[in-house]
Amino acid sequence: MSELYIGLMSGTSLDGVDGVLADFANGQMRVVHHSNAPFPPDLRAELLALNRDGPNELHRSALAGNALVRSYSGVVQALLAHTLTPAHAVRAIGAHGQTVRHRPQEFDGTGYTLQLNQPALLAELCGIDVVADFRSRDVAAGGQGAPLVPPFHQAFFGRPDATQAVLNIGGISNITVLDPASDTPVLGFDCGPGNALMDGWCHTHTGQAFDDAGHWAASGKVDPGLLATLLSEPFFAKPPPKSTGRDLFNADWLAHHLRVFENLRAQDVQATLTELTAQSCAQALHTTAPACRTLVVCGGGALNTHLMQRLTHHLPGCQVLSSQARGLPPLQVEATAFAWLARQTCLRQTASLPKVTGAQGARILGAIYPA
Repeated sequence: MSELYIGLMSGTSLDGVDGVLADFANGQMRVVHHSNAPFPPDLRAELLALNRDGPNELHRSALAGNALVRSYSGVVQALLAHTLTPAHAVRAIGAHGQTVRHRPQEFDGTGYTLQLNQPALLAELCGIDVVADFRSRDVAAGGQGAPLVPPFHQAFFGRPDATQAVLNIGGISNITVLDPASDTPVLGFDCGPGNALMDGWCHTHTGQAFDDAGHWAASGKVDPGLLATLLSEPFFAKPPPKSTGRDLFNADWLAHHLRVFENLRAQDVQATLTELTAQSCAQALHTTAPACRTLVVCGGGALNTHLMQRLTHHLPGCQVLSSQARGLPPLQVEATAFAWLARQTCLRQTASLPKVTGAQGARILGAIYPA
């Protein structure tokens, strides 16, 4: 049986699709090739809009799912073409979809999580089995359905003789603590906003999609009052298991807190938002693993030099490094995780950790759409 899998990820940053062709032969995990594609502006705008209530949502969501999958298919074709890999040589594609609502355990006790996707269309376009809908089984079992990546972090980054943590900074930030000496060797949860608020503020005030290397934030000054107000959000004090998304940390949330800080310069708000991400992530590590001496950072936030410097400042005695130093570039980690998750599904092996999500037990995640 083939050990080639494709993983696709489009996260809450809404910057596009990352894909990897991964080889799991001989008990190893190796990225054969990485490809990415930005979202067309109209698709990005629609996906962002669908994170909020609006007219005709069912119709718009279905069409956005079709458009998203066509972007996915383009990345798959690029991976196959670059590596001269025939479609039939790939066991499956792991396609997470685009999260537009995430409300586990709310309303009726079960709640829901919703990812826009059209996995049947992706299987039709690519001629490869597709594994999708990774979160809902964990939610059905009473869990948060997130974060999904800690088991992969353990498999790829874990070391038998050292405690370390993996911090993914996408639109939302999540942390995994790997402590082989603990009764709970893997702990993971969402920390709060990652790039989502920074990117949105930057785009509104500069027209740029993101703050390149954090230069704009570095030109501003952190406002202590605004920072304290933002950090007063109850989510930060909530114990894990916990997860979040744009349902909470969005432009309306920021605008609400900014009402009494109208005279701040835009770059000072950007500096404060960067500090919010740095402090909330550092506090998550302090709370759960104060003795941790290595933090591996992945996701787009790992490319933000200013943010990495602020993390280092708040974590004295802890080495803060990019996942690149551990053999996997920051923008490839989550896509590789979904290739790994797809493999777990195909092998009928569990891929959830009850200690992470709060579910009643480990579950096989995902649904398979045959080609």
